[in-house]
Amino acid sequence: MSPSLPGRRGVLGGLGALAVAGGFGLAAAGSGASALTSDAEVRVRYWNLFSGGDGGNMIAMLDAFRKANPGVDVKDSTLQWGNPYYTKLAMAASGSRAPDLGVMHLGRIAGFAPGRLLDPFDRELLARYGVHERDFNPELWKRAVIDGELYALPLDIHPQVSFYRKDVCEKAGLIGDDGCLVPITSTDEWFGALKAAKKATGSGLQTLGLHANDPNFSWWFFLSFYAQLGGTYFDAGLTDVTFDEDKATEVLEFLRRHVTDGYSIVGAADSEQFVNGSPFVWEGDWSVPVYSGPKLDYGATVLPSVFGRPATQAESHCFVLPHRSDRGGAVDEGAHRLAAYVVLHALEWAKGGHIPAYLPTLEGPAYKKLEPQHEYVSAMDTMALEPQAWFAGSSGTLAARIGPVITSSNLGSARPAATARRMNGVLERLLVTKNPMEGKAAAEGGSGV
Repeated sequence: MSPSLPGRRGVLGGLGALAVAGGFGLAAAGSGASALTSDAEVRVRYWNLFSGGDGGNMIAMLDAFRKANPGVDVKDSTLQWGNPYYTKLAMAASGSRAPDLGVMHLGRIAGFAPGRLLDPFDRELLARYGVHERDFNPELWKRAVIDGELYALPLDIHPQVSFYRKDVCEKAGLIGDDGCLVPITSTDEWFGALKAAKKATGSGLQTLGLHANDPNFSWWFFLSFYAQLGGTYFDAGLTDVTFDEDKATEVLEFLRRHVTDGYSIVGAADSEQFVNGSPFVWEGDWSVPVYSGPKLDYGATVLPSVFGRPATQAESHCFVLPHRSDRGGAVDEGAHRLAAYVVLHALEWAKGGHIPAYLPTLEGPAYKKLEPQHEYVSAMDTMALEPQAWFAGSSGTLAARIGPVITSSNLGSARPAATARRMNGVLERLLVTKNPMEGKAAAEGGSGV
């Protein structure tokens, strides 16, 4: 868990503790510890970074796998989210002490030295267990393939979404005939909606939880709206910076206005305020279990398309095969079987808020009944992704360097135009910095938004 990410895990550890306390404890202890005394023929060691609500859902899926596959036992271990996890995984893979199966964010694959720290999946083996390329979002699958090899198996995408209180927004006239938030297609419409919502909000509450002083959320929200403007970061060959400072300034001014106009309060407990009646909060879909616990009358949709083109920042959890010099045989087959099973049975996973990457689950009737998940499912088709570079991805170097720069604009300590120039400088320095993990990191398809 990153100390700068109260909304990512701190929310689940604080407000949602009562709802998911059992899930975290089981995940941390590793419910697969029984594998040490199991009579199973094959034992698969599996590392993940899921705690809180999604940790509980993962445990349920592992238990279902064990029941369906009595010959394969799983020793699962949940490690600390963020760079501590990636550091330990890299060290284990480089020292031949890696688990048989692991979880990563798809955005981190290109920088994780595929071919040296990661082993490729056997596509024929995956096909034997029902996994086929045709059943996945093409962009996710494309990013999982490096130098022609499949180094990641996508499990989900987890976008930033706009949570809204239906009871408050109804008073403000912002709920349509379908019972959902009315579509918003411009900055004028958005700030008009905030003005109306503020009038319907109880005293002492902000209108929008923006996490304005959090570097990670600041970067994710910037990424979303910059993509709506069609902004890019690098050329396809990762040789030149293509960052548009004018578009960046427009986005920074938009984000800053929420604070200057009094709709967002810096330092407010955004999630708690939402529970207490604040009409809006922007954060990741992983907060669905948190807000479902108190039985709020709420919905969740993609971030407003204020610049005309829908785009919402998203990352993807995926399975990987950390490098092992002895990879192969029955244990490796068990790792493939486990990864395939979880991906193909991801309805339980979707209950935690994440959008399944496996399209048959996504398109099935059971998923369409999940609320509010079905409201933001369009995020799968409008993903605003980080550049495909070694320094990108969740909790990566890019977020660590550029997030605090954006925050300075949100808080008013730097002007948006000056902030855009600083952001450009960060991108230029990273582009000429060598990947410390070295290895083959050039992914098919080059860079993208």
